[in-house]
Amino acid sequence: MKGKYHVIIQNNRIKFEFDIKRNITIIRGDSATGKTTLINLVETYERLGDESGISISCQKQCKTLNNSNWESVIEQSHNCIIFIDEETKVITTTEFAGKIKESDNYYVIITRENLPNLPYSVEEVYGIHTAGKYADIRQTYSSFFRLYRVNEKLNNGVSDVLMVEDTNSGYEFFNAIIPVEINCVSAGGKTKIRTLLNEYKNSKVLIIADGAAFGSEMGELYLYMQSNPEVCIYLPESFEWIILSSGLIDGKRVADIISNPEEYIESSESFSWEQYFTKLLVEETKDTYLHYNKSHLNINYLNMREKDALVNVLEVIKGNLGIH
Repeated sequence: MKGKYHVIIQNNRIKFEFDIKRNITIIRGDSATGKTTLINLVETYERLGDESGISISCQKQCKTLNNSNWESVIEQSHNCIIFIDEETKVITTTEFAGKIKESDNYYVIITRENLPNLPYSVEEVYGIHTAGKYADIRQTYSSFFRLYRVNEKLNNGVSDVLMVEDTNSGYEFFNAIIPVEINCVSAGGKTKIRTLLNEYKNSKVLIIADGAAFGSEMGELYLYMQSNPEVCIYLPESFEWIILSSGLIDGKRVADIISNPEEYIESSESFSWEQYFTKLLVEETKDTYLHYNKSHLNINYLNMREKDALVNVLEVIKGNLGIH
């Protein structure tokens, strides 16, 4: 399944309206914010249809699953949007992750858990906002809002430490382009970033990680950043996305994909957008001087023209990196 879908779910008391464009969407929030109501509306409509007094407007079928039927629902559903309540404990298991990885559905998961088994984007973690009421039927309007605002503290001066998620090509590139006075360190994986920050207290730290799969780590880190304003974070989709966005890979197709990735990324083939962008970059640069290897940086990306093209994509953090 691929594409962006506008969803409207409502009865005479409440209306939810939102867009879904990735295979995994996470909804968080406190009690009484409408999360359970949303699930109940979908489940009731699924059982009773129009007789329920509920209407669902979407190009794809909307369904629910629970602890007892989760495997059969996933196996028997194709190109559906499946809503899952936080009471469905299976969402924390590797078995669940394996099942949805192979499926062609989109999943909207209501949970307060971080779900490290699922590579979901930091941009697809939402709360529910309730606006005013329509005067005639007193219908409450609810929409989603992004829970994390990650770019608001960028460009707060040159960083003392640049912390990069992994040890591969991305790390090698950033380590090569920054001034020697900035300490460039690899966290050795997204799950180690928060712990590594303890070694750099009172330092101005810029974190760079793959936003396409960083959602599970963002909750704890975001709280830390609120009380440690010297720490900021930049979350592009991935390092491969930076290269593809630079214009170095010519062609209308690549430009179209970068502009509207949801129209090209098949959920059953790529568990996260980071996986898709890596595969695309490898394919597009095969047998060229820019051939890409995720584990080791091709030295040609550090040529002046190529390096400048990538740095231009990083405009929002050039000040943090000490690049002018």
